[in-house]
Amino acid sequence: MESSQVTVVAADTTDPRSGLRAVASLRVLADVLEQRQVEAALRAGMSWQMVADALGVTRQAVHKKYSKRIDASIPRPRRRT
Repeated sequence: MESSQVTVVAADTTDPRSGLRAVASLRVLADVLEQRQVEAALRAGMSWQMVADALGVTRQAVHKKYSKRIDASIPRPRRRT
């Protein structure tokens, strides 16, 4: 099923079982896409704070979620003191 079809099924409340499965699929897709974007941002030189600001979360939250999950070849920005 294409992602555009998944969104239609997720929004359709006439079949909750299918809708819930579609919502779960969208959640997985969103998580994968978010990690890819975080990696792209770090590769582009963005700081953890800049990534956090773009996601609307704290620097600590984004660092905790992704610092050990991102590609090891990506330079990890250090907090400036």
